[in-house]
Amino acid sequence: MVFAKVRFLVVLLMGKSGSGKTSMRSIIFANYIARDTRRLGATIDVEHSHVRFLGNLVLNLWDCGGQEAFMENYFASQRDNIFRNVEVLIYVFDVESRELEKDMHYYQSCLEAILQNSPDAKIFCLVHKMDLVQDDQRELIFHEREEDLRRLSKPLECTCFATSIWDETLYKAWSSIVYQLIPNVKQLEANLAQFGEIIDADEVLLFERATFLVISYSERRRHRDVHRFEKISNIIKQFKLSCSKMAASFQSMEVRNSSFAVFIDVFTTNTYIMVVMSDPTIPSAATLINIKSARKYFEKLEQAEHTTRTAMSGGMR
Repeated sequence: MVFAKVRFLVVLLMGKSGSGKTSMRSIIFANYIARDTRRLGATIDVEHSHVRFLGNLVLNLWDCGGQEAFMENYFASQRDNIFRNVEVLIYVFDVESRELEKDMHYYQSCLEAILQNSPDAKIFCLVHKMDLVQDDQRELIFHEREEDLRRLSKPLECTCFATSIWDETLYKAWSSIVYQLIPNVKQLEANLAQFGEIIDADEVLLFERATFLVISYSERRRHRDVHRFEKISNIIKQFKLSCSKMAASFQSMEVRNSSFAVFIDVFTTNTYIMVVMSDPTIPSAATLINIKSARKYFEKLEQAEHTTRTAMSGGMR
């Protein structure tokens, strides 16, 4: 029997108090819906949580309270403890903060500590609460903020996202972040593309089983809605929650009309799959049989990747 090597990643979630860090973490990892986050209190000091992702990837998430006293303490007496061995820094900015200058100062202090202790860490900035900005101003304001953050981040590089807990942008950002943490994602995409061609699918997607974040996809026909994946993540996750409240479990669904058919089904131990078909001559039974057949192959692929990583880890000191 082969036991997969568990990989731990230290993820820092930082930003001033009230920027929305705990709300987004609760939505993505603790099955909250947006309106229920209003009852969450402020984070005191550092709140640790271990989030198991894709079976053997564990995010050691440090949600750092953003009150001024805590922030100053992180950079003074706790500097080495907080910023050592960090693999991901996610810094959250409230887009309507009245203390933007102080926000930027704290962000720069984080970057200095990261450079000293974890220079290879990936940096992500979330310009959050974009729903509070007028629609016609959002793109302009985000791009101005993005330019400032990229300039301030040098010599490190940061990736910026405009987010809100009230729409699909939150799932888009976190899916993009997690995507960069999956070691075999290119191989996964290549196999998805091959599967899509074999069954003549428009699109094939993989969702992480617990969070329903999109982790990989193959698109053979372009679609005009660039946010469709995140919308589906949000909808299905809420549907799964509704099922659990009725003591039922969500396994699969099929949605069909005159133009297309969509199949969502449990796939590997750690994923769901979604297949989109627009050819009305292909019967549902054929697609479901193909998904079942592919499931065995992708399970073996997942196990092989785990075994390889275990062997590599075993040979390293």
